[in-house]
Amino acid sequence: MTLHPLRGKRPAYREEAPYKIHGGCGLMGICDESGALMGAEVAIRAMAAQHDRGNGLGGGFAGYGIYPELPDHTCLHVMYHDEQARAEAEGMIGSAFCVEHAEPIPTRPVEGIIDPPLVWRYFVTPDERRLVEVGVPADDMVVRIVMGINSGVDGAFVASSGKNMGAFKGVGYPEEIADFFRLEEYQGHTWLGHHRFPTNTPGWWGGAHPFALLDWSVVHNGELSSYGINRRYLEQFGYRCTLGTDTEVAAYLFDLLLRRHELPLKVACGALASPLWSDIDRRSEPERELAQALRVVYGSAMLNGPFALVLGFNGGMVALNDRIKLRPLVAARQGSLLMVASEESVLREVLDAPDLVWSPKAGEPLIARVAGLPWPITGDRDEGSTTAEVTAW
Repeated sequence: MTLHPLRGKRPAYREEAPYKIHGGCGLMGICDESGALMGAEVAIRAMAAQHDRGNGLGGGFAGYGIYPELPDHTCLHVMYHDEQARAEAEGMIGSAFCVEHAEPIPTRPVEGIIDPPLVWRYFVTPDERRLVEVGVPADDMVVRIVMGINSGVDGAFVASSGKNMGAFKGVGYPEEIADFFRLEEYQGHTWLGHHRFPTNTPGWWGGAHPFALLDWSVVHNGELSSYGINRRYLEQFGYRCTLGTDTEVAAYLFDLLLRRHELPLKVACGALASPLWSDIDRRSEPERELAQALRVVYGSAMLNGPFALVLGFNGGMVALNDRIKLRPLVAARQGSLLMVASEESVLREVLDAPDLVWSPKAGEPLIARVAGLPWPITGDRDEGSTTAEVTAW
C-alpha cells in the first residue's frame, strides 16, 4: 500500500501494479425516460457482461431516484480512512449545513473487497444563516465543502453530493462493489456503471468512477491528454482537482458549463468535444460562427484525447464520444429505455428485444430526458422533450 500522491500522512486505500497496462475501461448508462424505477440489477448485469474490460482496481455505480424519502436533501456520500478524518469532515459539514440524518452506508463483507474505508452518508439542507454570511448560493456552498474536504481533510473523500442520487465506488470489480454496498436494495430511473482499467494513475478508492459533484456524475473510458490545461482552467473558477484522475476534470467542467455558465447541453458538449477546425470550416455560417466562438472561449475546457463518457444527472443522462471516436460507445433503445455501453453484447444482455441498436457519431451527444422531472439545464429551451436525440449540436 502506497501513499496518496498529494498527501503524506496516512495510507489512502490504493494499490498499484509494478508495471503499466494499456487497456480499455468499460462503462454503461441506462435511463428510463418514463421515470419508472429500475432495480440496480440492470446495471450490475451490464457490468458483469464486460468483466474483462477491467482489472479489479476500480468499479462503481451511480443511481438517480434512489432516495425518494428525502428527495430535496443533498446527500453526501463520504469515505474515511479513520475516525479522526470523519470528525474533521463532519465539522466542516456541520459548519455549512443542517444535518437531517447521518448514518454509515449499509455494506456487507465481500471476499474481494480488502480493507475498505469507513463509508457514511449525510442528508443535509443549507444553513440559511451561513449562506447569507458567506454570500453564495446553496449549490456553491456544497461545492465549497466538497472541495474543502477533498483537499483539506487527510483521509476523507466525497464520493457524491447530489439530491436523490448517490455514487457507490471503490477498489474491486463492479460486481464486488455492488455486493459490498448491497446495491440490490436500491431502485432508480437512471443508472451508470464503470469498470476501471487504470493506465496512467493507480487504482484507489477515491480514484474509482463515477466522479460526481452535485447532481452530475461521470463515468469515462479513455485518457484526457488535456488534463493539465483543463485543471488549470478549472482552478480559475475555484475548483480543486485533488483525486489524481483525469475524469475528475470532466465532472467539474460539466458543472461549470451547465450550471454556472448556463450553456445548453448540446452547446456544452460542443465545447468539450469540439470539432476539428477543418470540420468547422465546412459548416454553414451560423453553425461555423458558434463553433469558432466555442473554440476561442472554451479552448482550455476542451477534452483532448480518446474518450467515451456518460454524464448522469437528475432529469436524464448524456453520452459523448471524442471528436474522432477513438473509444467504443454503442447505444440501444427499447420502449422508454435508452441504454449505452462499451460493447453491443452488454446492451443485448440487458435489453431482451431492443427496437434499435446503433453507434453514436463522434462528438455528437446522445441525450435521454426523464418525463415529469425538472430539466436542470437552464440554457435549454425545449425542456419538455423526452426524445433521445442523435443529431449534432
